[in-house]
Amino acid sequence: MHLTSAPDRRTVDPRHTLHARLPRYATVAVGATALFAVLLALVETHWGPLAHLDSSWVDALHGVARRNTAWTASMQTITTLGGPVVMRALLGLAAGWLWAIGARTLAGWTAAQALVGWGVEWLVKEAVGRPRPSFADPVSHAAGPAFPSGHAMASAITAATLVALLWPRADHAARVVCCSLAACVAALIGYTRVGLGVHWPTDVLGGWLLAVAVLGATTVAVELWRPGALSRDVRRVDWRTRPRVQSVLASGVPFPELAPPGEFDAADPDVP
Repeated sequence: MHLTSAPDRRTVDPRHTLHARLPRYATVAVGATALFAVLLALVETHWGPLAHLDSSWVDALHGVARRNTAWTASMQTITTLGGPVVMRALLGLAAGWLWAIGARTLAGWTAAQALVGWGVEWLVKEAVGRPRPSFADPVSHAAGPAFPSGHAMASAITAATLVALLWPRADHAARVVCCSLAACVAALIGYTRVGLGVHWPTDVLGGWLLAVAVLGATTVAVELWRPGALSRDVRRVDWRTRPRVQSVLASGVPFPELAPPGEFDAADPDVP
């Protein structure tokens, strides 16, 4: 892998710009919301097959946790490190760094993922009020309503957001590794919530669906609010960090609606 030093002045096909892809992002957000609504309806009506799946998985995994204390301790460690506070703190640090280098729309997009995700999670939890699994001999405890899982939702949002921020500077192999690692982290954290007996499997699935909805809707909202600003900020980050990074190929960006590096500050009134 290598890093080029000259500005990338490739002609950008308008069909592949972020603004042109807004219908795709909107479709993803609407589709995830619709699937979440179906799942919520099935949970609220206590649909038999789904209720049986929930209870059987929780009972089986709780039995495993009771018999394997070392495994249970490892799950408790993972679930603590992957908690919503830690995940949102990571996004906060990323947003702060982006703001400091002048990528302020991208910083706002990053912070919005954490804030919107937290707000949506809280509203849905309070509206649904689903009880958590209950055991005579629990291996872990958690407060508040169960649906959706805050751990699952926050970890999925954070993993996807960080991958999106790293994507522009990574080559194909690095992108595959990043996506695989992000998916494994989100899946593992979701598993620990069921394995520790503090969530039903459908709580975790609901958290993942809401995460997708938040990611898509926030991206569409920011791009409609400030068309092209996310693309300019992606190129700004690439240009300003390029001299410091020697091992990453900056070959393509997910937000290719770009201005040449010399036009950043003139194009964006937020940057002095």
